[in-house]
Amino acid sequence: MKKIGIIGPNTKMCNKELYEFGEQLGLQLASKDRTIVCGGLGGFMEAVCKGIKQSQNTFDGQTIGILPEDNDNNANPFIDIAIPTGTGIARNIFIVRTADIIIAAGGGAGTLSEIAFAWQLDKKVLCVTQFDGWAKELAGRDLDNRKSGLLIPVNTIDEILNQLMNG
Repeated sequence: MKKIGIIGPNTKMCNKELYEFGEQLGLQLASKDRTIVCGGLGGFMEAVCKGIKQSQNTFDGQTIGILPEDNDNNANPFIDIAIPTGTGIARNIFIVRTADIIIAAGGGAGTLSEIAFAWQLDKKVLCVTQFDGWAKELAGRDLDNRKSGLLIPVNTIDEILNQLMNG
């Protein structure tokens, strides 16, 4: 089972185009051999989970939300398994640590921290280049000289699926 991390903007920062892209991505990601792990809240995370839950290929337990709060009251309605951590933004490390590979789109400071954690943990990040934010800004770049090639630019859902099949 491949665990795919989804990182990107929350509700306040997620525009309509990015949300719709997330829904379409979720529809395409849903398969019996993939689990999605995200921050469990709104915005891009919610959009991807919503798309997954609209797919005929979804299954119970496929969407996991690692929440910053100590309860699951704010989990988006498309999260199957909510994990309240009570750790605030420190939950970002748990998302990255849990994922085998990460998909990043848009993104502000929270997404930036998750990309940095992924870099330090040697995890590939598929950085969507269609939308402004840290994912686009860092796509194809190296954060320092200790590693290279982990922040992979992707522009379409097909490119993401291709990377998931080959990576």
